Amino acid sequence: MSDAKRQKTEAEKAAFMAVFDKLVDFLVNDPLLGDEQPEQSKQWMKRMLDYNVPHGKLNRGMAVLDAMLSLDEGKDACDDAMKNSARMLGWCIEFLQAYFLVADDIMDHSITRRGQPCWYKQPDIGLIAINDGIILESCIYRILKTHFNADLAKYVHLTDLFHEVTHQTAHGQLLDTTTAPIGTVDLSRYTKERYMRIVTYKTAFYTFYLPIACGLCLYGIPRDNEAYQIAEDICMTMGQYFQIQDDYLDCFGDPETIGKIGTDIEDNKCSWLVVQAMERASADQKKVIEENYGKTDAECVNKVKALYRELKLDELFKAYETESYDEMVKKIEGQTVLPQGVFMPLLAKIYKRTK
Repeated sequence: MSDAKRQKTEAEKAAFMAVFDKLVDFLVNDPLLGDEQPEQSKQWMKRMLDYNVPHGKLNRGMAVLDAMLSLDEGKDACDDAMKNSARMLGWCIEFLQAYFLVADDIMDHSITRRGQPCWYKQPDIGLIAINDGIILESCIYRILKTHFNADLAKYVHLTDLFHEVTHQTAHGQLLDTTTAPIGTVDLSRYTKERYMRIVTYKTAFYTFYLPIACGLCLYGIPRDNEAYQIAEDICMTMGQYFQIQDDYLDCFGDPETIGKIGTDIEDNKCSWLVVQAMERASADQKKVIEENYGKTDAECVNKVKALYRELKLDELFKAYETESYDEMVKKIEGQTVLPQGVFMPLLAKIYKRTK
């Protein structure tokens, strides 16, 4: 990355973070809660928001402005107010992400997230984190109601988008958790078809489609325009690739780099790795998986990882990564409805990522 591009990226991230600070101030002192809100409640709220929302890569949130500016290239129709609105919408997506992660960490008994202990692991938090997750989601609709209700058509569209994508993601999480419940190993459920449905609904809609759709809506693209279907098709492929990356990094990534300790094997997850292993394993190798998968014992985990290496799943992933990237570029270049710049910056951020 050139120095000029790096400076531009850092400046945009600083502008994005400045909007977060303003939103936190609004949410902590929300007039809907009245003047008598206890100071203790305000302090809890601020601490919870600061801890859970802004410490990720922020790719989802910043993609809203990127998409809108790509649509506007050469037209100069996006003024500072529209850019500020795009940043607010981006934070709504980051709030949704934080809500999902707080809940996911509790369900998975995770230890770390984004390089720090999971929120529920804080000594004074515990299962209060469940209510904090509910608050994180509710913040989205307070921001939308307060900052986007002047244009009723856009407000309804944006509210529908967040409700629909939340519903889709929750369905993906349901399928994920019920396919591979902790303590019950049924390897017959680990099929490619079920896995792809899980990752499409659990990851693709909110990680890729939602930011792009928000950018389209904010720019004024009507909700019945074919651009949304084109965006969904491309974003589904990107989301599948992203989640398969995530599964790979959970096993083979450096915890210090990815910011968390991978637990997919212990948690009995229907991951890309175990699906591929079951397709390729001999009868004896399948027995190794059956006897060791879904157990927290370190020796069992290491046996599964050793089998993954024996089956050369790391090489298989690298081949898939190249093929998937080529497919996504072909899709992006093969359509003429949306500028390629709507998708390419997001793809560049995830291709061959290490965290």
